[in-house]
Amino acid sequence: MVKAIRLHEHGGPEMMKLDDVELGEPKTGEIKMKNIAIGINYLDVYMRKGLLIGYSPPLPYTPGMEAAGVVIAIGPEVSSCKVGDIVAYAGFPVCAYAEEQILPAERVVRVPPSVDPIVAAAAIFKGLTAQVLVRRVFKVGPGHTILYHAAAGGVGSLACQWANALGATVIGTVSTKEKAVQAKEDGCHHVIIYKEENFVDRVMEITSGKGVDVAYDSIGKETFQGSLACVKACGYMVAFGMASGEPELTYRDLTYKSVVFTIPQFMLYTEARSDLLVASEEVFSNIEKGVLRVRFNQYPLSQAVQAHSDLENRKTTGSIVLIPDN
Repeated sequence: MVKAIRLHEHGGPEMMKLDDVELGEPKTGEIKMKNIAIGINYLDVYMRKGLLIGYSPPLPYTPGMEAAGVVIAIGPEVSSCKVGDIVAYAGFPVCAYAEEQILPAERVVRVPPSVDPIVAAAAIFKGLTAQVLVRRVFKVGPGHTILYHAAAGGVGSLACQWANALGATVIGTVSTKEKAVQAKEDGCHHVIIYKEENFVDRVMEITSGKGVDVAYDSIGKETFQGSLACVKACGYMVAFGMASGEPELTYRDLTYKSVVFTIPQFMLYTEARSDLLVASEEVFSNIEKGVLRVRFNQYPLSQAVQAHSDLENRKTTGSIVLIPDN
């Protein structure tokens, strides 16, 4: 038996309970991993609330889509890793909030010796997401100006650093002065505290009325129309979250400036193992070189409820990791 967080009913953070779970042994093509650290993502919150029924496992289930740990057993026909390897995974299956978990070997990547496993757990899902955002969906480079909401968040911190390193002018929005300081440290050339000033007006002032090449919006309903207003003609509107609710979108919204609109699912961009390996190697390489500095908050696995509450109430910056109590 292992300790795992289980969600028995959709709803608030209090619906998650620490239970004993019988895990079993890995089957063909699978590995068993003893978790060193487990990442929390806002996608976990959406699933907990029942907003992504088509993606969530049937109740009850163990949440979580990101972790790093040591391989303690392998099933038949596994050659990509061996017992004792430090590995990480991000995406499906949903099962990470546990002391141990069984995973398809093809979804696991090795963690370089120079990268702390806790850092890997904090960065693998969010780093892959950032890679998709700035390297795949829209190839950020010199001369580009980007708008990034929630610049002090887990993905935002990495994406803004990465975009800055690629030569872009980075405009970030945050909710507090404290987060503004972090966003500056993480590569934002301009930081807008959206509770104190109109971010659309400020973006247009910064860009001399031209707008941005691409807007990255994970907030949703509260910011979507403003983000769209900030995008220049033929620019990109990248929506990849709905923390404030699902945005309302009309045909005219996207046609009046010929804006390219996309809702990227990073797991589709890394569905092929070859793509997963290239993307993860790029993330880890940038961590090793210091291009990406990973910020994270630690909570014991048993305090997953508090961690979710703090995330939803915007009390955290950077990533959040759960550390098993064993």
